[in-house]
Parts: sequence; structure tokens; C-alpha cells
Amino acid sequence: MAKSLAKYPESYYAASLDLPPAAPALAGSVEADVCIVGGGLAGCSAALALAERGYRVAVVEAQRVAWAASGRNGGQALVGVACGQQKIERLLSPADARAIWDISVEGLSLLRRRIAQYAIDCDWVDGHLQVANKPRQVLELAQTQEELQRLGHPPTELYGKDKLAAVLATSRYLAGLYDGHGGHLHPLRYALGLARAASQAGVVFYENTRALEFSSTPKGVRVRTDAHGTAGELHCQHLLLAGNLQEGRLAPQLARKIMPIGSFIIATEPLGEARARELIRNNAAVYDLNWIVDYFRRSADHRLLFGGRVSYSGLEGFEAVPVTRARMLRVFPQLAGTRIDYHWGGLLDITMNRAPHFGRLQPNVWFLQGFCGHGLTLAGMAGALAAEAIAGVSERFDVFARIPHRDFPGGALLRRPALVLAMLWYRLRDLL
Repeated sequence: MAKSLAKYPESYYAASLDLPPAAPALAGSVEADVCIVGGGLAGCSAALALAERGYRVAVVEAQRVAWAASGRNGGQALVGVACGQQKIERLLSPADARAIWDISVEGLSLLRRRIAQYAIDCDWVDGHLQVANKPRQVLELAQTQEELQRLGHPPTELYGKDKLAAVLATSRYLAGLYDGHGGHLHPLRYALGLARAASQAGVVFYENTRALEFSSTPKGVRVRTDAHGTAGELHCQHLLLAGNLQEGRLAPQLARKIMPIGSFIIATEPLGEARARELIRNNAAVYDLNWIVDYFRRSADHRLLFGGRVSYSGLEGFEAVPVTRARMLRVFPQLAGTRIDYHWGGLLDITMNRAPHFGRLQPNVWFLQGFCGHGLTLAGMAGALAAEAIAGVSERFDVFARIPHRDFPGGALLRRPALVLAMLWYRLRDLL
């Protein structure tokens, strides 16, 4: 057992459930067919899929399962990738671009199926709604609807201002695009349910255990670990790196392809069912089209969860909560006297082109990173694709591996200032 146990960061999600006890830390030498570094959605999904195929799987997690973005995100389940389908179509062949769209759609179906198959109580609700702040964004919504029709997506509904006013208790937005195929959930409940299903299938989890390095051996891969001063090692045939931002320690060449940004969410006091229902009458997850996105939804206990503050500097800053609250009040000024019960933040990883970054470092060493804020649906599917590839069927995984990626410019010292300057331009574009 680890000498000290990592606690889940404070958040509404962690406070709203009974958290499971920590799994033992890794001590000594252990063997498995597959070692997975990272106990988030991607790692748990891959572990479950591999165990269902009969593989012996060990998951090494530096903190707790779903400790980072997998258990602290906005809870919106969407299809597609963060950069948009049109950009994917510019980066890849038509066949590969279409495959990525179809795989993302399958990811949402996989999420729904696992909730039902493993009886995961995660407050799932159908429906999400994109909203427009500006006239040009109204046109973007119409174009998005046309694109979804072209791709064969289930029908969506374009709301004009009057119809939108009947759904949202705000005058901030000009139009909306409703998609009943997506939805929202309690991400920590879902991730822990996925981990529980994997454990029941035979996966062994080692929490509070940090992977330090890996090296090739005649029989596969050796992973050296540390659990608060207790050394361990894991011998496996295949290694999957699914720790996103944590992978830089193990593979510096991956760290150059992603940049951590801070994201922040607040949760109001319970509003009561009638008052919460009045804010979002169809109970959809809502997000706008600005580069610095506002997103919000109702919780199962009738709070408003609102995210709308990001930091590209790498520093959270003392102003994160008041700034996020101010953004909430621009949407719902009627909440001016409402108490904020919870606030939390964390880091997510973005790539230069905002497309996901999957691939191999060696024939038997795989990685998944760069979900760019779209990980709730895509990370689960990425884990399933990695499991397919490890089992010897890599065609669909290789489609993602063909997406070209560049290092962030500027090197270790200048890459973040360069990103901050670029984001200032996009923020000005939002304001104008």
C-alpha cells in the first residue's frame, strides 16, 4: 500500500458521490500481457476491452482512477473531434476522414452501450445545444446542420431566436442547433463505473503508483514505477501510454506535440427543480461557438454547472472563480444572488491542429493523447481502438495515426508565450 494516498481534487463531482477506496500501489515485480499507464477514460476503456478479449491487463495510475480531466470535465458527450470534420477532411484522404467521423459516432454509441451493459449510474441525459452569440455564428449553425446531414447524422433542429427563448431563460443568444443524439452525464460516476467493470473483468489497478520509465526487453517491455518511495516494475508484452499530459515524463517526443491549458467550472447551490428547469427547459447541455467557450448544464440535483474560463498561461490565477461567475451572469443575470457551492479546475491537452494524436513509439508501445476537450466520448473509443490494435487489428487505429502533427513552436521557453499571443487574437475575434 502507498505510504500516502492521493485524494480526489475538490469538485462538485467528487462531493456528490461515495468515493471508492484506493487500489493497492505497485510494489515488487508484476507480469501482465498489457500494461496501461493512466487510469482515465482512455486507459479504463482499453483495459476493459482487452480484458474482454482475454488479456491479462494491469493499469498503473499516478493518482486515483479518473483523478484528472476524465473525472472533472464538463460532462458533455459529443460526436466528432475538436478541430471539426472539415479540417480532418483537409488533413486526410476522403476515406480516412469519413472513417474518423464514423468512429466518433461509434464512440457515442459505445458510451451509451456501456452505461446500459454495466448498469453505470451516471445521470445520463439526452440532448445538447450549440448556441450563437453573433450573426456570423447563426450562419455557422446552419452550415453545421448541413454538414451533419451530409454525414448522415440523425436529424437536428435549428432554433430561431423565439424558439430558443422558449428553451433557454436568457436573451444572450440569437439561435441554436439542437441535437438529441448527444447528451451529458456525471463524468466521475461514469469513469468509476467503467473502472469497476474493468476490475470485474479481471483488470488489476495500481493507484498512487507513478510510471518512471520504460525500456525494451527480450520478452517485451519493462516499466519501472515508484509508489511514494516504494520501487516496483511491471513486465509486459505491450505498453499503452494513456496518461495524456503525464506522458511527457516517459516520452519527451510526445510532450512537444501537446500543450496543457487550464479549464474551470463552477456549480451553484441547489436551485430547486422548478427554478433549475426554467433555466434550461429541455435539460440539454449547452455550449456557444466562441473560441473561449461558455458551456453549461443542469445537474441531477438541480444545480447549474457552468464552465467558461480557460487559462493558456499554465497558471490558474486567483480570478478564475469570479471571472467564471461573471460569465455565468452574462448568460443568466437572474442568478445574481445565487451562491457558488463548488469551483474546480484542471488541465486538458491540446495539439497544434486540435486533432487527436494517437500512434506508436515502438511496435509494441502505443500512445493516446490530444483529445482537446472532446475526450468524454472520444477517449473511450480511443481505448477501444488501441485494444483492437494490440489484438492485431490496427486498421482503424492507424487512420488516426495518419493525422499529421507538428511540435508547438518556440521550444521549452517560448512555446507557451507564443500560444498566449495566439489566443489573444482569438479572444479579440470573439469580442469583435
